[in-house]
Amino acid sequence: MLDKIRLHDQGRLPSDYNRGHGFDDRMCRFLRVEYDALVRKVLKEKDDLKILEWCFEAGRRPTEEETFVFNAFLSKRGWNDDVSEWVKEQKEKLGLSHRNDLQTAFDIHDADEGRK
Repeated sequence: MLDKIRLHDQGRLPSDYNRGHGFDDRMCRFLRVEYDALVRKVLKEKDDLKILEWCFEAGRRPTEEETFVFNAFLSKRGWNDDVSEWVKEQKEKLGLSHRNDLQTAFDIHDADEGRK
């Protein structure tokens, strides 16, 4: 998300990239920070760890257990849930309908950006 904010500011983020919604929105709600405030912070601060600390101060610092559950939830988004149809649509859009290994939103993002 931080990289997307920076790339958008530089005019280098593809126009179809989702900013402030989807995973970005989930992360901001999890940390209880406003996306626009985070954007302002990211454009002023280059150190990602300092930005994370700011999120903890401006919003909240989740427990280790909350972080574990949140990460597990996000890693499975699109697998037999309300985002499954989006995963199917993206596979079709990308010409990857034959790829049974692509089952989550992260799988789609990785395939779209050329990661295995």
